[in-house]
Amino acid sequence: MSVEVSNVEPKEVWKNFVLLNEVPRPSKKEDRVIEFLISFATKNNLMYKQDEIGNLVIVKDSTPDMINRETVVLQSHVDMVHEKNNDVEFDFLNSGIKMYVDGDWVKADGTTLGADNGLGVAAIMAILESNEISHPKIEALFTIDEETGMTGALNLSGTILTGKILLNLDTEEDDEICVGCAGGIDITMSKNYLLQELKEDDINVKILLNGLTGGHSGADIHKGLGNSNKILFELIQKVNSDFDIKICSIDGGGLRNAIPRESSVIISFDKDNLNSFKKIIKNTSQTLVVEFKETDDNINLEFELLENRFQTLGAIESKELINAINECPNGVFEMSENIDGLVETSNNLANIRLIEGKLKIQCLTRSSSENSKDKLSKVISKIFENIGCDSKFSGGYPGWEPNLNSVTLKEVKDSYIKLFSSEPKVNVIHAGLECGIIGSHYPEMDMISFGPTILGAHSPDEKASISSTQKFWRFFREILSNIPEKVN
Repeated sequence: MSVEVSNVEPKEVWKNFVLLNEVPRPSKKEDRVIEFLISFATKNNLMYKQDEIGNLVIVKDSTPDMINRETVVLQSHVDMVHEKNNDVEFDFLNSGIKMYVDGDWVKADGTTLGADNGLGVAAIMAILESNEISHPKIEALFTIDEETGMTGALNLSGTILTGKILLNLDTEEDDEICVGCAGGIDITMSKNYLLQELKEDDINVKILLNGLTGGHSGADIHKGLGNSNKILFELIQKVNSDFDIKICSIDGGGLRNAIPRESSVIISFDKDNLNSFKKIIKNTSQTLVVEFKETDDNINLEFELLENRFQTLGAIESKELINAINECPNGVFEMSENIDGLVETSNNLANIRLIEGKLKIQCLTRSSSENSKDKLSKVISKIFENIGCDSKFSGGYPGWEPNLNSVTLKEVKDSYIKLFSSEPKVNVIHAGLECGIIGSHYPEMDMISFGPTILGAHSPDEKASISSTQKFWRFFREILSNIPEKVN
């Protein structure tokens, strides 16, 4: 299936992408992909080194015509988000991604594609193995664990790099040059409940909401995409306002940086309320189809009566939890006052699990303002602390402050205009890039980010544009040929 992708132009990039996607590379388990890249470096007679956390740097000397140019750091992360459609059986830990060509797009068969950030890695590999492309001295930085906390960048050695210019290849629209991004923080709420036995006249019902589009919890947060956790608990609150219910278990959402596409809950209530429940489900289902027809046209709501009898939370505890989840901010919280159309602060209610009385809720809060990020994260934690949850903050990372006077930005813009006879967009994005963190280790480094067009990142709908990748490859090589001379 993936063979046809190897024959797409530019072959030197897609060939490496196919090879990369044969290697399982989940966050926090990057050993195999790092070994793959070390083998690649050895095969091409390139020096490499690793820091203590596991980031890899492959070094290539400049071509003779560019020996006096500044050393450039080419940077991409090696891990990928693992998401799949509900009806797809796939072992991410042991299987390579199955890909195919659909018109102008490369797609995966029911899973995430890994173009985020695998196309960046593949493009860097193509430069490293080429004997024909002019370039300055290169330090290719491959970071680990970007998707689940940016721990690779956060723990990057402060001495492993010497370059003064960094090109990050993790932007996902080919007409954009990114010069800034949001920071983020993970919030985890937890609580242990004592469960109760089901009453004699009570029944258990499982409610399933699926078929949503999902997407990147930063770049897509403003698009009105449905969050399955929020939608499902708005329904649960509606049911609970008509008659008392008790919660048995919850299984909602997936990765913290992906907008949840599927959630389910098992509840209990008196069997005499079954007809009322059915009416609410029917009416809500019809309403959701209309409400989300533009963004989530495959939305599906269904339920089933369960024969097994499950233990429950108490009625009061259930109501408190339902209310807290509905009070939790989700989506856009504040827009930027300085940059039109930029989301400043947001939250993704990413994951809710209640299993055998053990509750765990995970949110990812993003902001380009540290004050706003702190404010929203405290609001969220307080909501759940009020019902007896413990709150934990982790994985905090800084945003990337834009430098619109950057020399590298000017050179990159000039390269774009020369090639494509139009002005690129210079943007700050509401997503996490590693540039801000790397900049905290190397304050004097001049950084920009760019990349090919990738849609649906962090979801099984992820796809990469072939024509855009061709454009990106031309642009990348042009930028490298225009790296300025060293400053003595």
